[in-house]
Amino acid sequence: MRIREQSCQILDDYWMEGRILEQIERCGRVCYKSEDRITEGSASVFIKGIISRGHESVLELAQIVLELRIDAESIIQKFFAVIPRFLRSDRVEKGIYILSGNPRSFRDLARDFPGLKVTKAVLRELAAIHPVLFGDLAPRQGWIPQDGIAVRVIPPSEIATLSPDLAVRHRTLLVHFITNRAVTHELVRHRVASYLQESQRYCRYDDPRFGCAVEFIRPCFYPENTPEFALWREAMEEAEKRYLKLLETSSPQAARTVLPNSCKTEIMAHATLDEWRHILRLRTSRAADPSMRELMLLLLPECVSRFPDVFTPVAQAMDTRHGT
Repeated sequence: MRIREQSCQILDDYWMEGRILEQIERCGRVCYKSEDRITEGSASVFIKGIISRGHESVLELAQIVLELRIDAESIIQKFFAVIPRFLRSDRVEKGIYILSGNPRSFRDLARDFPGLKVTKAVLRELAAIHPVLFGDLAPRQGWIPQDGIAVRVIPPSEIATLSPDLAVRHRTLLVHFITNRAVTHELVRHRVASYLQESQRYCRYDDPRFGCAVEFIRPCFYPENTPEFALWREAMEEAEKRYLKLLETSSPQAARTVLPNSCKTEIMAHATLDEWRHILRLRTSRAADPSMRELMLLLLPECVSRFPDVFTPVAQAMDTRHGT
């Protein structure tokens, strides 16, 4: 067995460089720990395979932000009446709106409300820019232009110039966490957000690429050289032994049933800045699970460094709340 520490890494270069396909592939391959298969041009093949198998949750790990210019108020009102749950919209001024969401949300829009003028205009633009993500949804005659509706993808550089209230609602942040299964059970309860996690169903930890060993996250509860830590370590060694023995006759999804919450896992978490602000406010509290708090205290300074206007108040409130 191997013991390692928790860690986190903000993966923002994909967003800043507009590499949406590569971001989706990187996140999806964490599930199977197949990052070594990423090559030039592999993202398109990977995503087409994901779509063909209906595994569209992988498509949630990216963000598209659109500007809509619409002449008639009645058109946008019909759209807002049925807008899918995971799309977010804001009125900038009369006739100008911002609409954002992950590719899966826009695919749901195309399937559920193909007759709406806004849907036709939005999907026409998206299919032209991202054919790998949306080309399969186009009607036989293609998405027809809609009079009085103009759609434009807003580039990352322009999103940074939006008002603070708009930026936190439409700008997303992708974080790669290495932690234990207990922490991820809590993390995935936060919504609206999207997650992809290392799969114990498919990953075989007797495989040489995993070092023929199970990894565990060091518990923050027990200092080393204490009886409690020795007992924990003994339990992990026994769990690993049972798991590896079961793999001799069982599949990984069957053998994993003996693995504990301390198992190391990797998870990609993707959310808007306002959702990350909420998560960090809640999970840096002394009332939070200690392991979760330990992880979020690693993330908070990185967020403050990148987005001081958004996250500095969180850090200041934490200091005041804790009397430091």
